[in-house]
Amino acid sequence: MVIPIYLSFWPAGNGYLSSCISALNQNRRPIMKKTKMIAPIFKFLSFPTTAITVATLLQVCPPSAFAATTVDVPTQAMIDHVDHIVITATDPKASIHFYTKVMGMKLERFGEGRIAFKFGEQKINMHIRGHEIEPKAHLPVPGSLDLCFISKIPLDKFIAHLKEVDWPIVEGPVPRTGANGPIRSVYLRDPDLNLVEVSEYVN
Repeated sequence: MVIPIYLSFWPAGNGYLSSCISALNQNRRPIMKKTKMIAPIFKFLSFPTTAITVATLLQVCPPSAFAATTVDVPTQAMIDHVDHIVITATDPKASIHFYTKVMGMKLERFGEGRIAFKFGEQKINMHIRGHEIEPKAHLPVPGSLDLCFISKIPLDKFIAHLKEVDWPIVEGPVPRTGANGPIRSVYLRDPDLNLVEVSEYVN
């Protein structure tokens, strides 16, 4: 099935799309045609209207090319690292147990009754469902996160720890790709069913 995309009121020679259309014409694909607008307000105007199939457009103009022409990429990195993330919990006691006893993070209390789980130079702040702190995510839904942590101890020792605390492994150990190279991972779920990946880098 071919789905046409209709591009109206696009002045000839305007930007990247025009170069794509020119490329299509050079490949002898007669897809351009002049049409006269019949609406009264446009009765004195004439614009090129183009019907281009999705497949044809992507052959000549891949999505990466559009991104390259519309995004102003900084010349140097502007973000250094993650400081904290926020989870939305339905059962605070269950989440505290998981992140401190199962994951080995340090419980931290701050502000007016706020709770966080500290690890390394980062932390996880906890919101309680229905009592989130403003500003908050547009849809702060429990169980919607997919997180990956790098273990401070060998992964096999972490797996042994999970057996000791009787916390089930969903999958693994399996090979995966981390931010800096190959990793070996196990997957588990927190009490709100967020997917938690714990990994070690493979040398």
